[in-house]
Amino acid sequence: MADYRILVLDLDGTLTNSKKEIPPRNLATLLQLQADGVKLVLASGRPTYGIAPLADELQLERYGGYVLSYNGGEIIDWSSKELLYKNLLPDEVIPILYEASKLHNHPIVSYEGPYILTEEPLNEYIRYEAFLNKMKVRRVVNFLEETPRPLPKCLIVGPPDELITTEAELSLRLQGVINVYRSEPFFLELVPQGIDKAQSLQALLTHLGLSREQMVCMGDGYNDLTMIEFAGMGVAMANAQEPVRKAADYVTLSNEEDGVAVAVEKLFYNR
Repeated sequence: MADYRILVLDLDGTLTNSKKEIPPRNLATLLQLQADGVKLVLASGRPTYGIAPLADELQLERYGGYVLSYNGGEIIDWSSKELLYKNLLPDEVIPILYEASKLHNHPIVSYEGPYILTEEPLNEYIRYEAFLNKMKVRRVVNFLEETPRPLPKCLIVGPPDELITTEAELSLRLQGVINVYRSEPFFLELVPQGIDKAQSLQALLTHLGLSREQMVCMGDGYNDLTMIEFAGMGVAMANAQEPVRKAADYVTLSNEEDGVAVAVEKLFYNR
C-alpha cells in the first residue's frame, strides 16, 4: 500500500450513487481498506444525523472512523461518539437570516436530532433535504422562537434563480460574520465564518498526529474544493464541477461507475 493513512470522502455525488446508496463495490473496497488500517472520514454538508446511516453501513464505529458534518462544523469520533471539534453560528445572525427568508418567501430550516425544523414542511426542496438525510420534518409555528440555540447551520431553500437576490443580500450584509454559499442550486447554506472541510480536516490531522501528505480527499462539489486542494492527493469524480476537476491531482470515474472504489484500488493498492 502507498503511504496514505487517511481517506476523506464526500457523500452525495461521490460515495453514493443517484439513489443515495453506497454501491456494493464501493462498500466492499472501503471495508477492506479500513481492515488494512486506513482511517475513513465521511465529510459532508449534511447534519450528523443524516450521515449516521452511511457511517454505520461502513462500520466506522468498529474501525475507528470519523464523521465531519455541517461542512466541517462538527467532527465526531464515531467509535466513542466524542465531539472533537465544533463551530456554531452566532445567535445574533439568526433573526437576520429569518427576516431574509420571510422577505423573499424562501423557507429556512435547521436541525435538531432526527428532525428538520421548518415552518413549511410540505415545501418540495425541504422534502428533498429530508430524503437526502433520511430525516423527519417537524413543523414549527415560529422558526425564530422554537429552534434551539446555538445552531450549527441554517439552510434557505428556493428556486435557483430566485435565490440569487437572497444570496447576494446575505453575503453582503453578513460578510466576515458567516459564510453564505450554494451546496446545490436550490440550497443556500448559512454556516459559521471560516467553516470549510479543509480547516476542520487540519484540526483532525493534528488530533491524529498525521500530515496532509498522508491524506487522500475525494469529492465532486464546490464545497469539496478546499479539501481537494489541501490533501496530499486530491481526487475529483468524473461528474465533479469543472473547477473541482481542474484542482484535483487525479480524476476518477463517476459516482455511478464506482469511482471511489476505482480510485482506492489505484492509490492505495497500485492496481
